[in-house]
Amino acid sequence: QVQLVESGGGLVQPGGSLRLSCVASGFTFSSAAMSWYRQAPGKERELVAGFTSGHGDTDYADSVKGRFTISRDNVKYTVYLQMNSLKPEDTAVYYCRAEYWGGSEISRSWGQGTQVTVSS
Repeated sequence: QVQLVESGGGLVQPGGSLRLSCVASGFTFSSAAMSWYRQAPGKERELVAGFTSGHGDTDYADSVKGRFTISRDNVKYTVYLQMNSLKPEDTAVYYCRAEYWGGSEISRSWGQGTQVTVSS
């Protein structure tokens, strides 16, 4: 069974930092494309950071460049999102996404999300 379990969200002051974790299971993690999305109330879900299909490069939303860093540990089957210099506009539910081969087809799965609130 494919599972993506996020953790690390919470309440943080502006300028603070959080590290989100996503533990994956049920597919071959090392060959999967992993990414982080977020969704604020009343807004569409948007890509925050992700690995390209080649897994050697990363892509970030303009709003988080220089502040967020995505990384992965293929031994622990975990993808991370290090978030620094957090702003109130970063407040959202953050979701882990995986794209992976299931037989001859690409499959996509989402985690349940973890809430990040940036406020004084």
